Amino acid sequence: MTEHPNSHGRQRTAQVRQSAVPAPEPGRARAVADEPEGTRRAESPALDRLPGHDGPEPALPRPAREPGAAASAPRARARGEAHPEPGAPRRAVPRPGGPETAADGPDGPERPASGGAGGNGDGGAGKGPAGTTGGERLRFVGAATRRIARGIDLDEIVLGLCRATVPTFADAILVYLRDPLPVGDERPVGPVVLRLRRTDQLPEHVRGPEDPDAPQERAEPLPDLAGAAAERCEVRIGGPLAEVLRGVRPVFGDSSAARAALPELLGDEQDVPDRQRTILAPLRGRRRVIGAAVFIRRADRPAFEGDDLLVAAQLATHTALGVDKAVLYGREVYIADELQRTMLPDSLPQPTGVRLASRYLPAAETARVGGDWYDAIPLPGNRVALVVGDVMGHSMTSAAIMGQLRTTAQTLAGLDLPPAEVLHHLDEQAQRLGSDRMATCLYAVYDPVAHRIVIANAGHPPPILLHRGGRAEVLRVPPGAPIGVGGVDFEAVELDAPAGATLLLYTDGLVESRIRDVWTGIEQLRERLIDTARLTGPNPPPLEPLCDEVLGMLGPGDRDDDIALLAARFEGIAPSDVAYWFLDPRPQTAGQARRLARRALTRWGLEELTDSVELLVSEVVTNAVRYAERPVTLRLLRTDVLRCEVGDDVPQLPRLRQARPSDEGGRGLYLVNKLARRWGATRLSTGKVVWFELALPGHAR
Repeated sequence: MTEHPNSHGRQRTAQVRQSAVPAPEPGRARAVADEPEGTRRAESPALDRLPGHDGPEPALPRPAREPGAAASAPRARARGEAHPEPGAPRRAVPRPGGPETAADGPDGPERPASGGAGGNGDGGAGKGPAGTTGGERLRFVGAATRRIARGIDLDEIVLGLCRATVPTFADAILVYLRDPLPVGDERPVGPVVLRLRRTDQLPEHVRGPEDPDAPQERAEPLPDLAGAAAERCEVRIGGPLAEVLRGVRPVFGDSSAARAALPELLGDEQDVPDRQRTILAPLRGRRRVIGAAVFIRRADRPAFEGDDLLVAAQLATHTALGVDKAVLYGREVYIADELQRTMLPDSLPQPTGVRLASRYLPAAETARVGGDWYDAIPLPGNRVALVVGDVMGHSMTSAAIMGQLRTTAQTLAGLDLPPAEVLHHLDEQAQRLGSDRMATCLYAVYDPVAHRIVIANAGHPPPILLHRGGRAEVLRVPPGAPIGVGGVDFEAVELDAPAGATLLLYTDGLVESRIRDVWTGIEQLRERLIDTARLTGPNPPPLEPLCDEVLGMLGPGDRDDDIALLAARFEGIAPSDVAYWFLDPRPQTAGQARRLARRALTRWGLEELTDSVELLVSEVVTNAVRYAERPVTLRLLRTDVLRCEVGDDVPQLPRLRQARPSDEGGRGLYLVNKLARRWGATRLSTGKVVWFELALPGHAR
């Protein structure tokens, strides 16, 4: 039989036309089945490990191979397309106008998805969230999960899910989470309540990837999900929503289970698109279901396919694990904040003769606890102990060690020990806590009557004194060794503390960082104080704005450590407001004390308090004279109150007790407790001091 000369041309044309037509479904299945097993499994390694997927994995959609496909290679090369070798992975060709993926990788935005959800030139087979091939689906899932995993708190993780899926995977999404969210191994009591956490929706004027097989008519826009969806849903035990959540796997909206569960979740008034344009995906964490996500597509967009359920499962799994992580992180942050708050003073005392202000800054949001602390402890005689310290590290252990050292310092201050003795006992306490417990500390005692301050240092940065005229100096204090070294003597120095001067105590986080050494930072701090004082002229700058200005010197790279700052403005007590006497322990001492107190009150114009003061002074001095062996001290101070202090060399503190009718004594402290505004007793290194306060008359305040 003679062959027509143009028969080869007609056959080649028929083969080209055949390759341009979508392959029938049976042929597609045979083409996939004929591939080697390793080739098919290698395309979807991530989807093979979906939790809860027990059955065989469905094959990812691929264009079917036809015998005439090779004939289209010259035409593809003529268009500039790469013709892959047999067995080589296909490279997706971006479709003009296709949407870019909303999920960004760690190194920048992902490459545009080929064809978005609308497919590409392969005949529309296997239309998915990021293209037509399994590799493109994997790239979308990888980029989306990376974006979800970047979140730390709850809002960032939910926002990452919404931004990664709209519009690449869906046109709208609703995310419901349990309220409250369980933490760790907690077993919630009561019904399961889901609350709408976030919604995201493609604007109506922005159209997603269109379905080439859909009618060319404007589709109905999605309703306003944020306004129509139910804000709160209580899951009924044994109800359809509970069954879907218990099943863990995502389901299409047109399935029998989802048709009954979606009205319970979204509300009866919420309409969702028909057919396979809605996916309900439970969010299951490490131990229990913690929410649900609803993915919705418009009517003018291709419906979801079976492989999209696997994509939704991956997104839901990573989101649920991220939510679990965020809840645990939030609990850790709460514990850290509470620990740091309880370790530091809630408020500073305001003793007479000194004004105080403080600041504390953690090293970073991810390191909220640290070993820095500050304290101000009132002492007898209107004195105040100023403490600032720094335990090495930024962990819970450092904060716990700091709390123990702070408590020890408060106890030692209550004994009125000298600053050097306080540091010595702190050093012993640190060694008892462990061999590697190191800390620096500066302890100072300010006396407003004598206008003097005693300072002892244990390896801490030196304090800075800002004088009233604007001059700032770094105080020369012996540096000493850090607390915890052991076997080191600490030395104290006594310096003038003029009225109007400001003492600044701080930790090394304020002056030391990776870009500057500690002495450079101290000099910058001193210059900062001078510049701030120059703004207020001869008057000292207010304390609170001064602390803010000091922290303003920190640059972007200066936050390597937490910062504790304590500022003290010395005001002092004028000598004319102080009366002080030494009295010998004799039977006549009580009468002498009454006469001296009367004269002082007359000089100050406080005759109205004479009777009360004479009675209370007589009772307290009588108790002191009865047991004292050395001279008794009597001091009156006029500040915002009238304060009386009686000191002796007996360390035992008096206790208030109820005297029986037959007792001859025991009523002195009872009278003090009834007539005085406040009273107390403080043990000193040389004995004790009993004090009481009386309110001043209105004209004397």
